[in-house]
Order: sequence, then structure tokens, then C-alpha cells
Amino acid sequence: MDLAYIPSPSTGVINLGPIPLRGYAFCIIIGVFIAVWFGNKRWVARGGRSGTVADIAVWAVPFGLVGGRLYHVITDYQLYFSEGENWVDAFKIWQGGLGIWGAVALGAVGAWIGCRRRGIPLPAWADALAPGLALAQACGRWGNWFNQELYGKETDLPWALKISEGPNRVAGTYHPTFLYESLWCVGAALLVIWADRRFKLGHGRVFALYVAAYCAGRAWIEYMRVDEAHHILGLRLNVWTALIVFVLAVAYFVISAKLRPGREEIVEPGAAEEAAEAAEAAKTGDAEADADSESAEDSRDGTAAKEDVAAKADAGPRSDTDSKSAEAAVTTLEKNDTAEAAKNG
Repeated sequence: MDLAYIPSPSTGVINLGPIPLRGYAFCIIIGVFIAVWFGNKRWVARGGRSGTVADIAVWAVPFGLVGGRLYHVITDYQLYFSEGENWVDAFKIWQGGLGIWGAVALGAVGAWIGCRRRGIPLPAWADALAPGLALAQACGRWGNWFNQELYGKETDLPWALKISEGPNRVAGTYHPTFLYESLWCVGAALLVIWADRRFKLGHGRVFALYVAAYCAGRAWIEYMRVDEAHHILGLRLNVWTALIVFVLAVAYFVISAKLRPGREEIVEPGAAEEAAEAAEAAKTGDAEADADSESAEDSRDGTAAKEDVAAKADAGPRSDTDSKSAEAAVTTLEKNDTAEAAKNG
């Protein structure tokens, strides 16, 4: 008897009237939002304009979704094109099936197009996005939990994942590989953030570090999975992909550090000048506000003085000398106000 385990949801869809909310798609959407939001904060901190990350994501996200689905369909073609299968299911992305390798590869093509249109370097943009992308993956992996898919070998550990009977799955408790990968991605994001702050990485090296860190974890997590997959020399295809991409990412990191050390000083042309102009305009506005405040204070003081003198002039019996003195004082104050207005004008 299992005393502790992670339960699986009874359904991956919640129907709000005629509108179905699918857990898998919901996790993907939240992940995209996190990546864009966090990427924008990092981009602005690097000297870029707010909103640039979102503008480029408009290109990168659709390309990434198409690339991720293509990789999945090509590497698991038997699920859609074998005898008895319906090829139309290849378009049902909400049922699960996105290959991160294809998503990153084709997403990079979309990002390159967006960066080229904005006149900014792709490596700098990728560096800003890297930790947010890792967090997006951490969130997206929970979509596999909703669909009860991509779990590991059977286990009786307290954190085992309970799977119910269904198409292409047997009821039991299994390693929650979706959870392992989600936690690993969070760790990779923290590693990348720390390394970027500590060593001032640039020219695509932040992104390369993220890729290498992800691949290191994906290799052993993939090895634990029991879902159907192609094997080459006894290893699953995705294990080989992780190993190859890991080597390429490390090679890029090392070569880039030698050829282009340091970090980009300018990531988006014109952004620094616009920020300086905005700061100067704000400073000028504050100065003008202070001057107006001082002028208003002087005016109030002058008015009060005139009223005081006039009141004294009108108060009770007085000699001709006092009356003439009061009138002279009022005239002097009026002349001073006129001179002050001319000077401020």
C-alpha cells in the first residue's frame, strides 16, 4: 500500500461553459509570460528599451511552437503516421508533445528575424532571455503532469507520481520526471543569474551556459523515462541530442570568451540617449516646478505685506505724515513686484 505519492489530476481540461481550459496550454502560456516579463527586466537593466523583448518574442514564440511540434512529430512519427493512427492528431498540440530542441532551434530563427528588424544583436537579446526561458521550461513541464505523460520508471518513493489507467499507460506509481526537470530548470536559472552577475558574461555566453546546464540535467532525466522512443547504440535519441548540444554550448562558451571577452556596452542603439534625455527632461521639469513655487511664495509674501500696510493705513485716526508714509510704502511694494515680475518673465 502506497502511503505517500503525488496524485495526478483526474482530467487535464476544465470547461468554463463552452470554453475548455487545457492544463498543458495554460502552463505553456504562463511560461511564455514569465520569460518575457523577466527577460524585459534584464534587458532594461542592460541598457535596452522596455518592450523590445516582447516585440521580438512576437516572432520567437510562434516559430518556437512550430519548431517544438515539428521535432516531436518527426522523432515520434509512429504516433501519428503508423497503421491505425490518425495523422490529424499531429496538429493537436494541446494533447502534449513539444520538443525543446526544435523549439529553441526554430525559435532562435524567429528571434533572429525580430532582432534584425530592430537592429540589435541576437546574442545580447538571448543573454537577457536565458534565465527567464529556463523558468518558462520549469513551468511548462507541469503540462506533462496534467496530461499524465513522460514519467519515469516505477518506484515506491514517497514522491512517486501516481498514474491512472489510460491509453498507452499502465496504472501505478512512477518517478515524476516532469518534477525533476522542473526543479532542475529552476536551478539552472539561478545558476545563470549568479554567473552573469559574478562574471559579467556577454556575447551569448549567458545563453550558452543555460543550454549547457539544461542539457546536463536533461541527459540523466531522459534516461529515466519509460515512454516509447528511438534508441541509438542503446541510448534514447534525446539523450544523444542532449550530449551533443551540451558539447556545442560549452565549445561556444570557451571560444566566445577568448574571441570577445567582456560584455556588450551597447545592446540597443539609441536607448541610452533616450534614457538620458528623459532624465534631463525630468530634471528640468523639477527645476521649473521649484522656480514656480518660489515665485508663487514671493507673490504671496508681497501681497500679504501690501495688505498689512493698507490695513495699518486704514486703521483709526492718523496724522498726515503717517498717511503719506503708508501710501509711499504701498507704492514701493507695488514697484518691487513689477520689477520682480519683469525679471522672472
